[in-house]
Amino acid sequence: MPSLPKTTWVILAGGQAQRMGGQDKGLIPLNNKPLIDYVFHTLSEQGANVAINANRNHAIYQAYGPVFSDRFEGFQGPLGGMHAAFSTLLTPWIGFVPCDCPHLPGNLLQKMYDAIEANTEILVAHDGTSIQPVVTLIKNSVFERLEAFLKDGNRKIILFYDLCNTQKVDFSENHNAFINLNTPEELIQYGASLCDNRPPYPF
Repeated sequence: MPSLPKTTWVILAGGQAQRMGGQDKGLIPLNNKPLIDYVFHTLSEQGANVAINANRNHAIYQAYGPVFSDRFEGFQGPLGGMHAAFSTLLTPWIGFVPCDCPHLPGNLLQKMYDAIEANTEILVAHDGTSIQPVVTLIKNSVFERLEAFLKDGNRKIILFYDLCNTQKVDFSENHNAFINLNTPEELIQYGASLCDNRPPYPF
């Protein structure tokens, strides 16, 4: 099992956020703090070495760690950010989380590391109902397959996972931890639930 110093955790903040009106989603405030702030603190409290994938506002994101942009032109989705991470970072394993998921599990890293087996290439979180494809830990040995996949015009993350030795990690006890905020309405509802100390709104 790789140790924490040999792993970098990347917050994916490079998307277009069309349902948020094209705003830079990681910097959208939730109860007066940018969304990325919640994600960063959850990771750093678990001892993570954090980097940021962003395609704009690099100067702001640098407060959270090293920042790098996608290598492929245009917005290629999460796989574009993952490809950029493997092109930039040197750690044997790279973890990924989205910037719009402010309630990630406090045991995310340990459960991911504990699930690694000898032939594991990709670990992906499962919330008890479905997989959470952008909450994942990936071995750098998949890089050439990923680059070829993107060069062929493919973008679907699940199809790429099918090309690798992918295992699910059970987070069913933290089912609501993977709520991601995609619209202004969801942001308002989630912020209200935090203020009222209610469980996260089940979008």
